[in-house]
Amino acid sequence: MYTPPPFVIDDLDQLHAAIERYSFALIVSRSGEQLVATHLPLLLDRPAGPSGTLWGHFARANPQWREAGGQEVLVAFSGPHAYISPQWYEAERVVPTWNYVAVHAYGRLELIEDPRQTMELLQRTVRHYEANQPQPWLLADQPADFLERLAQQIVAFRIPIERLEGKWKLNQNHPQERRERVKSALERSGREDDREIAKLMRERQSPDQWSG
Repeated sequence: MYTPPPFVIDDLDQLHAAIERYSFALIVSRSGEQLVATHLPLLLDRPAGPSGTLWGHFARANPQWREAGGQEVLVAFSGPHAYISPQWYEAERVVPTWNYVAVHAYGRLELIEDPRQTMELLQRTVRHYEANQPQPWLLADQPADFLERLAQQIVAFRIPIERLEGKWKLNQNHPQERRERVKSALERSGREDDREIAKLMRERQSPDQWSG
């Protein structure tokens, strides 16, 4: 990922927090001479390995898993993003841009053959995403034959993370007064992503100066 120095995030806790918050990811691997990709929710196990381990599952009908096993894959997590109008800067010789948060994780995808581990992963995934529901839907409440068929229809995997890249592009290459104008414009927006970007900009109040 192209990341100029002012936009680099290399703090592991911050990268992990972004992965957990924006957990619906894009997994990219090779199939012969082509690239293939699937959008999937992933769970992060922070203590598993130096940079953590990602867990998820493909639909068995999805052919990507057949060749992805054993491959190094790219997993892209996308956070909030917002268009930035040059008129907000109140300056000359400026151009439109986009502010955003992104994390790229790299690692070798390992297929999980053990049915017990597959079911445990399903249970963890459901518990995680149902946690905020008033009455969570639980796999443990479902009939055994339904769970058996469900487990047969998926292929579980883990990806021990070997490398992480983080990019928080938040106008750090602009003077503070311009950043303040951009934040104010975003805070007035009706888009949730715009307001979230403004919040992230306020959390990073000391911009680095970069002219590249």
